[in-house]
Amino acid sequence: MGEKSRMLAVDFCGLNFNTPLVLLSGCVGFGEEYTRVVGFSNQDAGAMCLKGTTLASRLGNPAHRIAETPAGMLNAIGLQNPGARTVVDDILPRLDFTETRFIANVSGSTIEEYREVTRIFDDSPIDAIEINISCPNVKEGGVTFGNDPAMSARVVAACRAVTKKPLITKLSPNQTDIADNARRCLEAGTDAFAVINTIMGMAIDIEARRPILGNRQGGLSGPAIKPIALLKVHQVYEVCRPHGVPIIGQGGIASAADAIEFLLAGATAVGIGTALFYDPLICPKVNAGIVAYLEHHRIPSVSDLIGSLELQSPVSAWCSG
Repeated sequence: MGEKSRMLAVDFCGLNFNTPLVLLSGCVGFGEEYTRVVGFSNQDAGAMCLKGTTLASRLGNPAHRIAETPAGMLNAIGLQNPGARTVVDDILPRLDFTETRFIANVSGSTIEEYREVTRIFDDSPIDAIEINISCPNVKEGGVTFGNDPAMSARVVAACRAVTKKPLITKLSPNQTDIADNARRCLEAGTDAFAVINTIMGMAIDIEARRPILGNRQGGLSGPAIKPIALLKVHQVYEVCRPHGVPIIGQGGIASAADAIEFLLAGATAVGIGTALFYDPLICPKVNAGIVAYLEHHRIPSVSDLIGSLELQSPVSAWCSG
């Protein structure tokens, strides 16, 4: 391993990542699709999150599924996937596990479905399992798992009971107190967090006077959500820091500077998602930028950046009276 490779390597739940970059779920299919991009190397990313997977196959939402917005993108794919058993039996054997880590993304409409999909992935070569708790619980009237801390913890506990692989809980920003949710999930047995998922939004065609997305609403991603994501990462880091629990920080990262901000805020790894759609070869550029920053500031490795944000002392309130 060269000096620059050593500078970029990070430990995530006992897994060695070549770099702190993680290709996010939904943006690289099931891994094999992205490897067909000319010039791409699996070694440019520390890990790849596979597309959200449910127990049975799903066709997803009706068109349109994507809408471009200022500094971002709305998507409402609807978890189109071939089902967990097909992914494990037919797709995973075609992936090269020697160059990067692969993380399954588990989704479901009931706690029982989350548990069963996790159990299926536990009996596979997958390196870690990400729990997508932004799905509605059909048995609880459609309430979103990730917006209810108690419900989030129940999902984590159910998945924890059927796997010893690292569990990464993907937290929703569409909730009142993300720090409380993180605390509950830690108690339930999560090993790490992905912060944040997309923010719910909408786009309208004013000529047709209709929603652009077939699902009416979708998840907003891209640079527009970066300030929100940074704050959420830092809030969750405050909960995780005493326990040494790592975070994948994500939301609008499109440059080395963006990635470094998330590392300073407390992320151990950083997710690249929407940026891949307009620059599929962005990863080596971000890696090079991080190395340049480390060398310029004489910092030995990425690990030395994690959570090193220097917080200003509180300013005393000025009072005229």
